[in-house]
Amino acid sequence: MNLFLKTLKHAYILSVLFQITFLVFPVQSAAQGKAYHIGAADIISLTIYAGGEKQHEADLTVSGQGTINAPFIGTIKAEGLTPSQLEKRITEPLARDYFVNPKVNISIKEYHSLRYYISGAVRKPGMYEMATEASLLELIAKAEGLLAERGNVAYIMRPSTNKNLEEQELENQPSNAEPIKLDLKRLLDKGDMTANPILKPGDVVYIPLKGSLDVAESKIYVEGEVKKPGIYDYQPGITALNACIMAGGFSAFAAPNRTRIIRKKDNDIEIIKINLNHVKKGEIPDIKLKPGDRIHIPETWL
Repeated sequence: MNLFLKTLKHAYILSVLFQITFLVFPVQSAAQGKAYHIGAADIISLTIYAGGEKQHEADLTVSGQGTINAPFIGTIKAEGLTPSQLEKRITEPLARDYFVNPKVNISIKEYHSLRYYISGAVRKPGMYEMATEASLLELIAKAEGLLAERGNVAYIMRPSTNKNLEEQELENQPSNAEPIKLDLKRLLDKGDMTANPILKPGDVVYIPLKGSLDVAESKIYVEGEVKKPGIYDYQPGITALNACIMAGGFSAFAAPNRTRIIRKKDNDIEIIKINLNHVKKGEIPDIKLKPGDRIHIPETWL
């Protein structure tokens, strides 16, 4: 009987420990997770309290330059800050010039800076917005999985992290001109998570069908201020303006007059400048693209 009671006691203890493992550790993991950093186009909800009353409430959109128009204060940098950091940045001038012991609450109403694009052999290609940084597998899951006829590689085309791309020494950034190639067979069949990278905002994932040509031989990439940046099929005779139209046209913040075509030539990078506003007016000829070309439409300075 004593042995039976001891067995029950041990079983109970193991059961409790098992439950603690699943109840406690996920909470710790989430608490230790990476804080969200505000990005361009995000919409944030801001509320200001002082004297026990709500003084102001507003939804603010982060501009392309990463700023918001904060009430009472004016333009303030928000991009790259966590909500708590932005709260502190706004609270300090409010306490100094406007209110006694103000309290600022900020939450993310809409996530728009973490945008990812996926095309090719997935069930629902398109653009997806995430609340947290996504891995390759998470983006594939958002697109409802792969088609049976998918190939065994995935390509990630990564836009430049610098908005003033045309002002940089692009010749020193050759990695920006070619896609990152990943082994899907290793990831999906062997479970090798080293082939499941965390994506960066604006990444375009292309998964070709079986038997498709290498992406560098059959695709062009359009990035920057177009409505649908992504990887597109190369077609003989396609021009820079054609590619931008294929990508949905220019966004409201585009500067087509400073368009750059980034072309890989052997081991070098060639930068071709073109004013697509002049092309549209018929003042200068358009430029025919080559397979693997990257077209970058920068953001306007205005």
